[in-house]
Amino acid sequence: MATIKEIAEIVGVSSAAVSRVLNYDEGISVSAETRAAIFAAAEKVGYKKRIIFPKIENVALLYFTEAEDELEDIFYQNVKDELLKQARKMNIHLTVYSKKDGMDAIPKDLNAFVAVGWLNRKEINRLYRICKRGVFIGTSPDEKLFDAVRPNMDSFVTQIVDYFMEKGHRTIGFIGGPDRNIDTGLPSMDIREWSFRQSASYYNCLNEDYILISDKFTVEEGYRLGKELLTKETIPTSLCVASDTLAVGVLQALNEAGVQVPEQVAVFSINDVNIAKYLSPPLTTIHIDIPIICETALDLLRNRVLSGGKITKSIFVNGTPVFRKSC
Repeated sequence: MATIKEIAEIVGVSSAAVSRVLNYDEGISVSAETRAAIFAAAEKVGYKKRIIFPKIENVALLYFTEAEDELEDIFYQNVKDELLKQARKMNIHLTVYSKKDGMDAIPKDLNAFVAVGWLNRKEINRLYRICKRGVFIGTSPDEKLFDAVRPNMDSFVTQIVDYFMEKGHRTIGFIGGPDRNIDTGLPSMDIREWSFRQSASYYNCLNEDYILISDKFTVEEGYRLGKELLTKETIPTSLCVASDTLAVGVLQALNEAGVQVPEQVAVFSINDVNIAKYLSPPLTTIHIDIPIICETALDLLRNRVLSGGKITKSIFVNGTPVFRKSC
């Protein structure tokens, strides 16, 4: 690891001078040439200035997930693990509270919180009375009350439909699941389905027979909907699947029926869970960058606590297509 002493030896100045220049100390008297040489040497040796984060204590990680499938649970577990890891680096002291612990377990003197999972309107209002500095990951239940960081699902689906159209597909199916209304708790249209309908309508290829919606995001439901798709008089040449968890079941159903993927049906999914690369065929999917999402959420939290930010922010994080053999 590069050090200030190493830079000082390259430039031929004292370590103190290097430190003051790299910290933009305007009181130090050095020539413009020396200043430029110090920055050039620092870049050459890969020097990274140590960042000291102010301590932020009494922060809750509300892990209120209700994943009904192991693969979905692994995704949320990865989010939790990444949050805890990055919080340690940023000197943020997180305490985890699960849905099983309940709202009563949340301290009344809470400094701030990060929430992963789903809360209803009553819980959100109660949480706001306890603490007004909070960030939701994956959902934005009330954007006027709390910050939120979400994967850009709308863009993901649009990219998938655009890709299929560019490849010459004219029949595109969609397999997805529901969202939930925070006021009633009843199922509502998920943003991925909404985006698919918009994109397919734009290309004049929307076919209701090819839109299959499950009650939940599980492998079993993906398998069931895959089997249901195969009962149609004709099947689409391409499938946009709302999550890798559903896609695992869909691929199983297609494989059992002898449908060739991607020759007969191309499959494109979202999430890039670890198992996606080991499926048959390996699944093309959009990678969701969990570290970036967690870093962004904690930056929002730090701004709220340290700078007193008042305006709520909703940030959408883009993903990266990972092309494998399913399309």
